[in-house]
Order: sequence, then structure tokens, then C-alpha cells
Amino acid sequence: MLSIISWNVNGIRAVEKKGFTDWLSASGADIICIQETKAHPEQLSPALISPPCGDAAYRSYWSSAKKPGYSGTAIYSKTEPDRVGNMAVPEFDDEGRVCAAYYGKLAVISAYFPNSQDGGKRLDYKLAFCKAMFEFCQKLTGDGYNIVLCGDYNIAHKAIDLANPAANEGNAGYLPEERAWMDFFTANGYTDSFRHFCTEAKQYTWWSYRTRARERNIGWRIDYQCVNDSFIDRVQSSEILADVQGSDHCPIRLTIN
Repeated sequence: MLSIISWNVNGIRAVEKKGFTDWLSASGADIICIQETKAHPEQLSPALISPPCGDAAYRSYWSSAKKPGYSGTAIYSKTEPDRVGNMAVPEFDDEGRVCAAYYGKLAVISAYFPNSQDGGKRLDYKLAFCKAMFEFCQKLTGDGYNIVLCGDYNIAHKAIDLANPAANEGNAGYLPEERAWMDFFTANGYTDSFRHFCTEAKQYTWWSYRTRARERNIGWRIDYQCVNDSFIDRVQSSEILADVQGSDHCPIRLTIN
């Protein structure tokens, strides 16, 4: 079995103070995809670079934004990948939006999709990223890779994926253009692994820090682990780890047979 966890930590240095490395070493995950690191490796403690992993330590790989304290992705891995890369698209790599690790013919991608922001101020940038991500995945699957696209997509796909869909019509993360891209993505070769196993409502991965939203479970499901359709039969489970604290997001976990 291969266990892959994904988590938007909303600042790797901030979550370190909340027991992140202890959680990570106890997680049992083979690969951990991190988003919104908000840091460069040289700013981090040795414990964040090589957290304990049984009798050894996780290897870590980083894709940081040029802008300090902003965006960024990373991957922790028990085993050394064959290679690690990004999208090779400067406008997205400059923001550290993607870190991808390759193991044989498996590609594990940690992705932090842009926020379209109030009034759709960055919607064009967001949709350009989505288009580039689809093309990136298509190139990989065309080359014979199976993919696990982990990350904060900053999109609630359907009404079931947020607590108050009617009130959020027109808000960032639930714009028609964003949902349409998710429709396109999941209709053209890729499966939302969580919804493959669970069709229940009130399953969320992000809660606003305001108004005790997490305590009341007024949230959004915007974190995903999508796989190519031909790989979904290898996925044993996909779950939300809602009890894990430390960020306004919670981790999600995929188990591959």
C-alpha cells in the first residue's frame, strides 16, 4: 500500500509551532504533499527539512515563490524520487505553484491553485493555471504516467462541496468559470477520488477562521487528490482528516493498492 497525504498548511513555519513534525512522523504516510509553505528552504529548521520517519528521515523537496512569505509547495517522501520538477511555466513556477515527484511511472503532484480573489481579480491567471495544469497532466498520461494531482484547488466543485452554496454564488472559489473547469477536468480523463468513494454532504477541508466556522462545520471542500481515470481502480480509499488541527485546512489522504 502507498499512503499519500496532502495538506495546505497555511505557512510551514507557523504549523511547525503547532506540532507539525510530530504529526508528520506519526502519520505513516509514504508521501506528503504540502501547499502554501510561505517559505524558502534556507529559512527552515533542520526538523522541517528532514523530519523523522521511523529510524530514518523524510526527504524534502521545495518549490518556493520568488515573493517572500507567499505561496509555495513541497513534497516529503520516505523514498527518493527518480526526479523532482515543476511545471516549466515561468509565470506559475515563479509563485511556487507546483512541485512534482516521479516514481517509476507514477507522478505525484503537489499543486497550489491560485485564488481568483474578490471580484475575480485574478480569475484570468487562475484559469490560465487550470488550462496549463490540464495540459501538464495530459502530457504525463500521454507519456504513460499515472498521476495523483494533490492540492488546494481553491475550487468548490459542486453545491454539495460547500455549506452555503447560494450565499457564495459569485464568490472566489465558487465562480461559474471555476466550476466549469472542474466539470471539464473530471469529464476528460480525471477522477475526484474522494467523491468516487463518498457522496455524503458536509464533507469539508477548509473553514474560515472567522465566526467559529470549523466548530460549526461551515466549510468548503477545496482540497483534492484527483487521479487519471485508468488509475482509479488502484485507489483503495480517499478520506478527509478533519480532526487534524494546525491550519485553516485539514489534510486529506489517498491510499493506493
